[in-house]
Amino acid sequence: MDKILEALIGSSHPLHVKRAIVKKVVEAAEKAVNEEQCQALYQLTARLILLGEDSFQRQVGYQVLEAYARFHRAEFEQFFSRDFILSLLQNGYGHVDRKDLIIIDYIHSCLRLLISCPSVLEIFSILRVEVLRIVCERPEPQLCARLGTMLSDFMQCIPKDKSGVLFCQQLVRTIGYFHCSASQENELREYVSQVTKVSTLLQNIWKAEPPTLLPSLQEVFAIISSTDPSFEPSIALASLVQHIPLQMITVLIRSLTTDQNVKDASMTRALCRMIDWLSWPLAQHVETWVIALLKGLAAVKKFTILIDVTLLKIELVFNRLWYPIVRQGALTVLSHMLLSFQHSPEAFHLVVPHIVHLVQSLKGDGLPNSKAFLVQFTELILCMMYQFSGFPDLYESILEAIKELPKPSEEKIKLILNQSAWTSQSNSLASGLLRLTGKSETGKTGLINLGNTCYMNSIIQTLFMATDFRQSVLSLNLNGSYTFMKRLQLLFAFLAHTQRAAYAPRNFFEASRPPWFTPGTQQDCSEYLRFLLDRLDEEEKTIRAFKLEKTNSNPGADGSCSDTNGVVQDVPGMDCPSAEPPAEKGDKEKTLIERMFGGKLSTSIRCMECNSISQKLEPFTDLLLAFRPLGKTQQPEVSCSPSAPENEHSSGSSGRTSWSDKPIIPVQAAEPVGGNNGSTASVSSALQKQLVTNYNTFEPEKQDGGLPPSVPDLINYFLEPEILDEDNKYYCEKCASLQSAVKTMNVVDDPEYLILTLLRFSYDAKSHVRRKILDNVAIPHYLQLPIHRTAKSTASSVSGSSSSSLLKVDSPESEENLAKKLKPSGKQIEEEEVEVEDEVEEMTMGAQSVTYVLSSVVMHSGMSSESGHYYSYGRNVTSSHSCLPPSLCCQAGEIQDSTCHLNSNGTVSSSSATASSTCSSVAKQDPDVGQPARDWFLFNDSRVTFTSFQSVQNVTSSFPKDTAYVLFYKKQDLRKGVNGSTVNGVKVNAEPLLQKELMDAITKDNKLYLQEQELNARTRALQAASTSCSFRPNGFDDNDPPGSCGPTGGGGGGGGFNTISRLVF
Repeated sequence: MDKILEALIGSSHPLHVKRAIVKKVVEAAEKAVNEEQCQALYQLTARLILLGEDSFQRQVGYQVLEAYARFHRAEFEQFFSRDFILSLLQNGYGHVDRKDLIIIDYIHSCLRLLISCPSVLEIFSILRVEVLRIVCERPEPQLCARLGTMLSDFMQCIPKDKSGVLFCQQLVRTIGYFHCSASQENELREYVSQVTKVSTLLQNIWKAEPPTLLPSLQEVFAIISSTDPSFEPSIALASLVQHIPLQMITVLIRSLTTDQNVKDASMTRALCRMIDWLSWPLAQHVETWVIALLKGLAAVKKFTILIDVTLLKIELVFNRLWYPIVRQGALTVLSHMLLSFQHSPEAFHLVVPHIVHLVQSLKGDGLPNSKAFLVQFTELILCMMYQFSGFPDLYESILEAIKELPKPSEEKIKLILNQSAWTSQSNSLASGLLRLTGKSETGKTGLINLGNTCYMNSIIQTLFMATDFRQSVLSLNLNGSYTFMKRLQLLFAFLAHTQRAAYAPRNFFEASRPPWFTPGTQQDCSEYLRFLLDRLDEEEKTIRAFKLEKTNSNPGADGSCSDTNGVVQDVPGMDCPSAEPPAEKGDKEKTLIERMFGGKLSTSIRCMECNSISQKLEPFTDLLLAFRPLGKTQQPEVSCSPSAPENEHSSGSSGRTSWSDKPIIPVQAAEPVGGNNGSTASVSSALQKQLVTNYNTFEPEKQDGGLPPSVPDLINYFLEPEILDEDNKYYCEKCASLQSAVKTMNVVDDPEYLILTLLRFSYDAKSHVRRKILDNVAIPHYLQLPIHRTAKSTASSVSGSSSSSLLKVDSPESEENLAKKLKPSGKQIEEEEVEVEDEVEEMTMGAQSVTYVLSSVVMHSGMSSESGHYYSYGRNVTSSHSCLPPSLCCQAGEIQDSTCHLNSNGTVSSSSATASSTCSSVAKQDPDVGQPARDWFLFNDSRVTFTSFQSVQNVTSSFPKDTAYVLFYKKQDLRKGVNGSTVNGVKVNAEPLLQKELMDAITKDNKLYLQEQELNARTRALQAASTSCSFRPNGFDDNDPPGSCGPTGGGGGGGGFNTISRLVF
C-alpha cells in the first residue's frame, strides 16, 4: 500500500483523483494491517512530511500518520523511538538540516499522537536534554518560536531543577541574540510574534517553577549590563518585562542598586538599554521598571550614572513621542527624567529645539488621544520652563505654539517639581560636563557655571561689554604682578581671545568671592559688583600709596611716571599703558574705577525756618533706585518761612517747597517732541523741569492707569525733593532745634558708566519675608541725565582733588525713604556746611543734560535674591557711539550750550542755553534703527546668542519672573563726533594689543584646548564603534548645589536596536 500511495502522489493524475485515493487509504487504517506494512507507511509519512516538495504532500503525510498512529499505536511507538528522535535532532533527515523548522513541527505532531503511550516518558527525558542543547546553540527566532510552541504544549519536555534554571538562563540569553533584518511590515509583525511566543514560554516556566525567575532576571541584567564591544543585546528582551511581577520591583531594584559588585559602567549600560526598550511595541510596564531603577539610583546617590544616562538618552526618549504605539510610555519616562534633572537646564535644552515641531504635529494628526496627550506634554514643558526660566530666546517660540492650551497653576507646578526632584541633591548632585565645541556664531565666549555662580558670570560679562573699561584693563602693563586687577585682566583676555566656547573662571571666582559669600549658594549680583569695584579701587590706591612712599624715599628711582603736578601714575605691577587714550585734566589722579564708574552726588538740606543750607558731596559707583510705594504721590505743599527770599517761587500745584530761584516744576504731561516747531520759549520752559518725563513710553499722569514705570521715573523718584518733618525733622545747628526741612539730591559729577540698581527685594515687616518686586520697568535706549555741576565739583575736577573716594552714607531718613539712600561704597564722607543764604545760587552752575546710551542689563529670574538665575544682555558701546538718535546728532558747537530736539517734521531744533534739569528718555524712535545687525548679545552662563533690543524690552512681559536688576548706561560725548575719534588714522576705540604674558597664557590654553578636542574626537570614535556610554573621569568634582543655574553642557543620543524606528508602526 505504501508503494501505491507514494506512486500516486508523485503521478500526474488530477488533484481530485489523488485526494479520493488518499481518503480510501486513510479509511483503511481502521482495518487490520501487519507490522511491516505499518512501519512502511510510517516511513512514507516521514518522507512526505520532512522531504515533501509541496504542501499537498506534507498534508497527505500528516493525514496518513495521524490515522494509522491512532489505530496502530504499538507500531507507532516502535517507529517513533528514542534513536529516531535523536537522529532527527542531531543529524536531521536526508537533506533536511537538524535546525530546520519542519523537524520541530514533526516531533511536535508525533508527541500529540503519542501522549497517552507509556514510551512518551522516555521521549520526554530525551527531549529535556535536547532542547537545552538546542537553546545553548542560540537558534534563530523562528526555530526558537517553534520550540517554544512545542514546549508550551508539552511542559514535561522542559528541563527540571538546576537544568531548568540553566534552560531559562540560556533561553534569556538566546533572546538577547535575536536580531531582525526585515524591512517589510508583515515581516516585522512576524518577528514580534515569534519573540512573543518565546517570552510567553518563559512566563509559563516562571509561573510553574518560581525558583527559576530570579536567576532569569539576573541573566537579563548580566546581558544588558555587558560592556563587551562585540555584543549588542537585542531589544527583544523588552518582551520579558511585562511578565515580571510588579511586586518584585522594590526587592529587585534595591538588590541591584546596593550590590557592590555592580560597577557604575555596567549599571549605566543596563539603564541605557532598558530605556531603549521603550521602542518595543506592545510591551507593558517597561516605563515602570525604568523609572523604578532611576529612583533606586537616586536613592543611593549614584547621580553620575543618572546624569550620564539622561544626557545620553533624553533625545531618544523624546523621539519616541512621535510614535503613537509607544507614546504614552515614552512620555512617562521623559517626564521623570526631565523633572528630576533639576540642577541644570542641560537635559531640557537638548529637547527644546524639537518641541515646537512635535506640538504642531500633534495638533494636526487627528488622532483621538492626541489632544489629551498634548495637554500632558504641555504641562511638562511649562514645568521645565518655570524651573529653568531665564532663556527667553529659547522659549518664545514654544510659548507661541502652546498659547491656546490649558496651563497648570503655579502651585501645581511647584508641587510637581518638589515631588520629582532627586533626593538629597543639595550635596550629591553631579553636574554635566560641557561639550567640547567651538564658539557660537556670536564669536563671544561664555562662562561656565561653577555651581550657582551665575551672579558672577553675569557681572563679569557686563563689565567685559563695557568697552572703554575693558580696553583700559587690557591696556594696563601688569607683567609680573599678582594683583587682583591682573586676574581680571587675564579673565578679560581669555574672554576676548580663547577658542573655547565657554571658559571656566575658577581662579577668578576664588579670588573675587566676598568672604561672607558661601560657596555653592546663590548670591546678590549687585552686592558682588560693589565688592568687586571697591576691591579694585582700594588695591590701586594702596599700590599708589606704596609707590608714592617709595618714590619720596628715593626720588631718583626709575620705573615711575608722573604728571606735571608730581602725582605718581605708575605703581608696582601697574605700569603706565603704552598707548592710552588722552585723559581730561584731573583724570590722571583718579583710579581706573573712579574714572569709569565714579560719580558724585550732592545732598543739600535747607531749613525751612532760617533757610540755612547743609550740603555734602559723596561719591557713588551705582545709584540704587527704589520703586515708588503704592498710593504715594508727591508730598503736600509746605509754605516757606516769611524770611525766605523774595525771588523764591512756590508752585501752587506741585505740593513741594521751592527754595531757589529755579522753580520745581510738578510732574505733568510732556510737550510732544517737535510739537512746538522749535519754539525757544516753550522748549526752555520744558527744559527747566525738575522731574523726569519719559517721552518714549507714556505720559506721567497715566502712570496710575496700569502702565509700568520707566527708568527715568525711578531716577526722578530718587532725586525728587523730600520734606523732613514730623518724626523725621532735621536738626538745624543755626536754629539749634529740630526743624522742618527740604532735602534735595543732585548728581554733580557724571560717571562714564552710569550703573543703576533697581531695588527689587523688599522686606515685608508684617510677614517677615523678603519679597521681590516683579513690576515691569520700561527701559529706554537713551537717557538724558541732569547734571547740576557746582563750583566746588568743577574746581575738584580741575585741581585733581582726590577727595572722591568711595563713601558710605548713613543719614537719618524716614522708613519709607531708607530704600532711597546710597548703598555703602566707601569709608569717608565729605560734608560741608553752607550757611550763607544765597551760596547755593553762587555754587550752582545750572543743570546740563548728559546723554547716556544703554550698554548692558543684568536680569534676575526668580522670586528672591537667594535663589533663581542671573543672565545679562549686552552690547559694545563706546564714548562716541555711532547710533545716536537724530535729536542728539547736532553740531558739536551747539552741544555745549543748547539741547537739540527732533521736530515733528524730522528737522533738528535747539533750545536756549539752559539744559533740562530732569532725567528723561529721548524722542520716540526705533531703538535699533541705524544700528549694526545683531548688535545685542544674550549671555547666559556658557550660552551666548544674538538677540535684539526688543527682547530686552519685552522679556518681563513674556516671563514675569525675569526682571531687569542692574543696568549699565554709557555716557556719550557728542563733541567727539558720531563716527569715533581717530589718531593718525587709527580708531582710539580699537582693541589694545595684549601684553606678551597674556598672549603666552592664551596660546598655551588654546593648544591644550586643541589637544582636548583631538582626544575627544578619538574617544567619540571609539564609543561609536563600541556603542558605549560616556563616563566622567575618576575624582571629578561634580557636585552641584541646589538652585536653577548649574553647569550647562551637552549630551548625546541614539543607540539601541538598529531597526527600532521601523518597529513602531
